[in-house]
Amino acid sequence: MADRLEALSELLDVVDRLRGPQGCAWDRDQTLSSLRPYMLEEAYEVADSIQDGDWHALRGELGDLLLHVLMMAAIAGERGLFDVSDVAGSIRDKLVRRHPHVFGDGDQLTPEQVERQWESIKASEKRLEGFFDSIPSSMPALQLAWRIQQRASEVGFDWPVPEGARYKLMEELEEFEESLESESSCRQEEELGDLLFSLVNYCRLSGFEPEQALRRANRKFMCRFYLMEKGLRQKGLSLRDASLEEMEEEWRRAKETAEPPDEGGNS
Repeated sequence: MADRLEALSELLDVVDRLRGPQGCAWDRDQTLSSLRPYMLEEAYEVADSIQDGDWHALRGELGDLLLHVLMMAAIAGERGLFDVSDVAGSIRDKLVRRHPHVFGDGDQLTPEQVERQWESIKASEKRLEGFFDSIPSSMPALQLAWRIQQRASEVGFDWPVPEGARYKLMEELEEFEESLESESSCRQEEELGDLLFSLVNYCRLSGFEPEQALRRANRKFMCRFYLMEKGLRQKGLSLRDASLEEMEEEWRRAKETAEPPDEGGNS
């Protein structure tokens, strides 16, 4: 415990020095708003290192994220809003309040019961007016759709089996294709949004997190594209010079190179 407190204390001293009169001009110039995009970026880098299973990188990325938390707390303290002690005390109190089965006399709960209890306590604390008010609207749209559907399922508003969501997905695809023939672009966009929302639902009910699935698909595409580009260069061709047929030939080779034969599929 002493070592942890000492490490955090030393980091706080570094943050204070960076923000101080003899510190770094860039760090002194930062505001809560200017740091917001950097904090989001660091959070995604934490997610990347977890997905890669790179625990050495994760240690560093968590440090970067912690730095932004402490930097924002320092800036807020300078403005007389709150300081890092308030931040720590706030989350400590929240954890105790929202875990009455641990810190009170309640019974032990299943993970699903804990999640429902957390949301119920959260809603009562914030006196929320709407069912979805506890979900940050600034979340990426794909993740937001998943959380909306997850919340709705907590009160039973959900397909009992994935096949129902699959049927709805096919229905939305048909409606989108029909809109392409006669509807306005605004209507087409609306139907496409419904299709994407249904795809997220089918993904969720099938036991997959859509954000993670899409991130993996993005990485797979980039890996194959890199190998395709490398193959073209070996033939003396650039991406701009190569024909579609030449790119497709190298793409097929990239798929064979990047994936073991037994992974299967035509993705």
